[in-house]
Amino acid sequence: MNSTLEEAPESARKEPLPPPPAQPWYAPSSLWHRKSTVIAAFSVVAILLHLLLRFGFQMEPAAHRIPLLVTLVLGGLPLLYDLLRKVLKREFGSDLLGGISIITSVLLGEYLAGSIIVLMLSGGEALESYALRSASSVLAALAKRMPSIAHRKRESEIVDVALAEVAVGDTLVIYPHDICPVDGVVIEGHGTMDESYLTGEPFQITKTSGSTVISGAINGESVLTIRTTQLAADSRYAKIMEVMRESEAKRPSLRRLGDRLGAIYTPVALVVAILAWAISGEAIRFLAVLVIATPCPLLLAIPIAIIGSISLCARRAIIVKSPVVLEQIAECRVAIFDKTGTLTYGEPTLTEQLIAPGFEQKEVLTLVASLERYSKHPLARAILAAAKEAGVQLPEATEVGEQPGQGLRGTVSGHSLMITSRNKLLAQNVAGSDQLPPLAGGLECVVVIDQRYAAALRFRDAPRAESRSFVKHLGPKHQFARVMIVSGDRESEVHYLAEQVGITEIHAQQSPEQKLALVRAETAKAKTLYVGDGINDAPAMMAATVGMAIGQNSDVTAEAAGVVIMDNSLKKVDEFMHISRRMRIIALQSAVGGMALSVIGMVFAATGHLTPVAGAITQEVIDVLAVLNALRAAFPPKVIHDL
Repeated sequence: MNSTLEEAPESARKEPLPPPPAQPWYAPSSLWHRKSTVIAAFSVVAILLHLLLRFGFQMEPAAHRIPLLVTLVLGGLPLLYDLLRKVLKREFGSDLLGGISIITSVLLGEYLAGSIIVLMLSGGEALESYALRSASSVLAALAKRMPSIAHRKRESEIVDVALAEVAVGDTLVIYPHDICPVDGVVIEGHGTMDESYLTGEPFQITKTSGSTVISGAINGESVLTIRTTQLAADSRYAKIMEVMRESEAKRPSLRRLGDRLGAIYTPVALVVAILAWAISGEAIRFLAVLVIATPCPLLLAIPIAIIGSISLCARRAIIVKSPVVLEQIAECRVAIFDKTGTLTYGEPTLTEQLIAPGFEQKEVLTLVASLERYSKHPLARAILAAAKEAGVQLPEATEVGEQPGQGLRGTVSGHSLMITSRNKLLAQNVAGSDQLPPLAGGLECVVVIDQRYAAALRFRDAPRAESRSFVKHLGPKHQFARVMIVSGDRESEVHYLAEQVGITEIHAQQSPEQKLALVRAETAKAKTLYVGDGINDAPAMMAATVGMAIGQNSDVTAEAAGVVIMDNSLKKVDEFMHISRRMRIIALQSAVGGMALSVIGMVFAATGHLTPVAGAITQEVIDVLAVLNALRAAFPPKVIHDL
C-alpha cells in the first residue's frame, strides 16, 4: 500500500495538548496543602524547641514560650483565616472546633495546647495529602506509560515529534517494543501487538495492512507504519487517563455524609464544652473538651477510604470512573445484563461445518483459517481455535482485504476466498448458493472458494463459566430482587442463554431506544445496575443508577459507564461489589469509631481528667488510628469475591 498521504484537513487538527503537570494529576496541589505541610513541620520543631528550653535549659517562661508564640502567629493565623472563610460560606465542620480551641488557648495562656492544635490541624491535612498520594500510587503507574514522543514519517524522513504535534492523517512509525502513541490504521508492515493492558486479552493481536491499532498497545518484534485516525488527546489511552482524572475529581456522597456528620458533631462538642465550663466554673475545661474534639477523624478517614478503594479497583483491572458508584452499587436491587460479551464470552465457538459437495472439510478449514488470521471479527478466533485443535498447517494469505459490510477476501495457496454472510452471498448470485443449508439458530458465516459456494460455518456464543453461579448469588449475597437480560439478539438465542445461566426474565430484539426506555422505567421503580459491552449500550448505561462496561469490547471513551471492567470476567463485577461494600464499612467504621473515641475523651476532659495538652495528644492518637484503619481500603481482603 502506498504510504504517501495527503495533508490532513485543517478541521482534523486541534489545539495541541497542554504541557504535562509538574506533579501527578492525582496529587493534592493546592497552596493550602503545601502550606499545611510546612506549618506542621514548623510546629513540630517549635514544640520540641519549647520543651528543650523549658526542661533542658530551664529558662524563664518569657523565653521558652517564644517558639510557641511564633507557631501561633505564623501557623495559627493562616489556619484561622482559612476557617473564617469557611464560616463566611456557612461551611460548619469539625475543623471549626480547632479554630475556637486556638483562640481559647491564647486567651487562657495555654500556648503549648494551642501549638499542638495548630500541629493537629496542619498535620491532619498533610497526613491526608500523603495518604491520598500513597493510595493513588497504582494510578500513577498508568500515567507513566504514556509515550511523550512519536516517530513521524514524511516522504523518506523520520522525525521525532512531541505527541501534541501529531495530527489526524499523519504517518507514524512504531518501532519494535514501542508503545503505540495514538489510535490508527496499519498501512505498512506485518506483526503483532499486545493489547492486554487495555483490553484484558492475554494474547498477541496480529496486525497487517488495514488493521486498527490503539494507543497504549505494545508493539511486537516488527516495525509497523500507521496512519493516525485520532489526535493524542482523543485516543484510547488518553481517554483512560481522563477517566482516571474524573474519578479523583468527583466527590461521592459518602464524603458529603462526612460533612453532615461533622455538622452534627460540632454543635454537640460545643454544648459539652460550654456545660463543662458552666458547671465547673473552669474555662480550662472548655478548652480541654474542644481540643480533644478537634479535628474529627471523619474529615480524614472517609476520603482516604474512597481513594484507597479506587486504587484497589485499579489494581484489580477495574477503572472507577465515577466514585459515586462505589456507594450506589450497594443500593441497586435490579440487575440488567446485555447478552453478548457480558453473560457470554463474546467469543463464539465453531460448532458445525456444513461442507458443499466437491470440497473437503480439512481443506476448507485450512484455507479459511489462513485468511482469518488477518481479521479481528469475533468469529475469526473461533475458526483459528478450531484449526489449531485440528492441527492443520496454515499457509500464507495474500491480497487480504476486509471492506465494511463486504466480508473478508484474499488469496491462499492459489485459491481466491471470500468469507461473508448468507444475505451477501445470495445478493451476489454466487455459483452453488442453492446448496445453502436452511437457516438455523446461532451465528453463521459462509465460505466462497474460487467464486463457488463451499461451506457454511455455524457458531455458538457460549455462556461464561461463572455466569450461572454469578447470577444465582446476586440475590442472597448482594440483595438483588430481579435479574434480567435485555438484548438486541434474536429471541431464540436469548432464550438459549437465559436457560443456561438461570435467568427467567428476558427482553429480546431490543433496539437501543427500547433498551433505554426499559431501563428508565425500571430505574424509576428501584435502583438499577446495567452491565454491557460499553459500546451499543451507552444510552441504557446512562439511564441506570450504575452503568458498567465489561470485557474486551469495553470502550472507556464512553461517558456512560461509571465503572469499566478491563478484564473479561464477571468475577470482576463481583469484586467491585465487595470492594464497594467494604469501603463503606471501613469509612464509616473509621469516622464513627473516631467520633466515639473523641466523645469518650470529651467526657474525661469535661470532668477534669484531661488537660488541654493531654487532650490534644489523645486526639492526635485517635486521628492516626482512624487514618490507619481507613488505609485498609487500599489493600485486598482475603476474600474479594464469592465465585
